[in-house]
Amino acid sequence: MTARRRPFRSLAAVSLAALVAAGAALAPAPGAAQEPLRIEITEGVIEPMPIAIPAFVSNGGASAYAQEIRQVVVDDLAGSGLFRIIDSSAYLGRIGSVDERPEFENWRVINAEALGIAEAAMTEDGRLQARFQLWDVYGGKPLGDGLGLRAAAGDARRIGHKIADAIHLALTGEPGYFDSRVAFVSESGPKNARQKRIAVMDQDGANLRYVTDGGSLVLAPEFSPAGDSLVYISWGSGAPKVVYQDLRGGGSEVLGSFPSMSFAPKFSPDGGRVLMSLTDGANTDIYSMSLSSRQLTKLTSGPAIETSPDFSPDGAQIVFESDAGGTPQLYVMPASGGAPRRISFGDGRYGTPVWSPRGDQIAFTKQLGGRFHVGVMRTDGSNERLLTASFLDEGPTWSPNGRVLMFFRESPGASGAPQIWRVDANGRNLRRAPTPGAASDPSWSPLLP
Repeated sequence: MTARRRPFRSLAAVSLAALVAAGAALAPAPGAAQEPLRIEITEGVIEPMPIAIPAFVSNGGASAYAQEIRQVVVDDLAGSGLFRIIDSSAYLGRIGSVDERPEFENWRVINAEALGIAEAAMTEDGRLQARFQLWDVYGGKPLGDGLGLRAAAGDARRIGHKIADAIHLALTGEPGYFDSRVAFVSESGPKNARQKRIAVMDQDGANLRYVTDGGSLVLAPEFSPAGDSLVYISWGSGAPKVVYQDLRGGGSEVLGSFPSMSFAPKFSPDGGRVLMSLTDGANTDIYSMSLSSRQLTKLTSGPAIETSPDFSPDGAQIVFESDAGGTPQLYVMPASGGAPRRISFGDGRYGTPVWSPRGDQIAFTKQLGGRFHVGVMRTDGSNERLLTASFLDEGPTWSPNGRVLMFFRESPGASGAPQIWRVDANGRNLRRAPTPGAASDPSWSPLLP
């Protein structure tokens, strides 16, 4: 099949250099270009875009790192479902340096629409340096002024994720989600006596580490807006406690013990508060806790069960689940409380709503006809779409760019262990996420600095 040409033309400034925070573990290499990249894709992606990613050039003993970085880039792009990496056996052109202008006809003949060229080297101080340039093959011109990254050798995979994010941004006009992490509950043992540990991994399954030791029951980790900490529920002493965990090595802290808690806490966008639902007698209501003062503020009241709250990205509103209408439905109210408005009106029971980081959609779990679904709707409840269906699909969480969802799925029977899955927000590209075993309760971090 012959690839269709997708022309590029100027629309808005997006900077590759902005993907790298100055002074962070990954810093721009000296002399790296800082000028903005101006790109527009004028035709929607209907089929994966064919891209050529030749072997990365290496210097100064960086050969193994160059191979590792390239493989991460290839895996990230191919896994997104938006790009098709042309097999290297079809390549006719040879790559000598990032600074050389490619022979574009060699890449046009294999229908490559974009060409990514990179080189890696070890610096005198033992750090790993990578340079990358993306080219428009049919236009015969560079897409932007390139990307330069410098990091510790152990961060080679992060360099790959940064390059993949840059390619995603250049060719779709939207940020990627590759340089991010996922927190989840890692489960082992029989279904009726599972050991549960909070774990954190890169979004592609690499660099797994355990945050808790399995000595107590833990549930529902949730990333902070900065991505450097978690809150989760621990049942270590028989009553649920909300635990704050510093992922930078600062230890953990119990924020409070809440015997009547009915759902996991969620951070506010500024990181200063967490939402939770607590039961008082026959009523279950939503509360907001200040992390600085530990003061609880009640946001809802009345006889209904109100739970599963989540903030909008601007912090102005809260979406939640309530049975005020007789069955669990989704409602939105001001972040300070007040009169809620119902946004779900379809058949079935709705729960676990989560607001997209883009602010344009709300994901949810729906129980209908004896099956569970993960779906999305606009924030006013319109354009509802069900993306999945199974015995039990639950707990959606958004990618940082609001284009992909993770959730966990469980099959029936004694051997049915939960697994984390991912699906595009349009319902395509459904696939399992790589975890070491049974896993549930995913929470997707923001992009890393």
